[in-house]
Amino acid sequence: MDDRIYEKFLERLKERVERITVGDPSTNADMGAVINAASLNSILNYIEIGKRQGRLITGGQRATEAGEGFFLAPTVIADVKPGSSLEQEEIFGPVLAVIRAQNFEQALEIANDTEFGLTGALYTSSREKIEFAKREFHVGNLYINRKCTGAIVGAHPFGGFNMSGTDSKAGGPDYLYLFTQAKSVGEKIL
Repeated sequence: MDDRIYEKFLERLKERVERITVGDPSTNADMGAVINAASLNSILNYIEIGKRQGRLITGGQRATEAGEGFFLAPTVIADVKPGSSLEQEEIFGPVLAVIRAQNFEQALEIANDTEFGLTGALYTSSREKIEFAKREFHVGNLYINRKCTGAIVGAHPFGGFNMSGTDSKAGGPDYLYLFTQAKSVGEKIL
């Protein structure tokens, strides 16, 4: 997050995250449970690590008001340092690590400094920043001025860079090639 708007952004983020309803998705809750007890415990462990590596803004505990199940309050941890485990590892839970950056270019450097690269998102009205991100953001799916989930079936390859989402996935036109066996034949003509 750009240093110039960091604290203001955190205030608005906290307000918005605290409006997320957690519960059974069939009753129109915004967020459901995590998959099982092992996942819940893993995520809670990351939250504890995050409290030591950064500043808890909101969440950080089970969402007991949501009912029976493996529900967690959406959690935001700020002041996370680049390279920390909270920034480098895939948590697979409702935990957002917010990292302060001096400017857009440094923010992109931080985002690219990971072994993962499935998706990324950019919110800006600057065409220059959009074009820069198209060239330099190392992700398989780049979303501009929209959320970074929800690949469109039949349009997005839904594959990532590096250790995240490698190869084409269901939905993209390249996906069908995964069901074929490529063969290259070379013959010297006599």
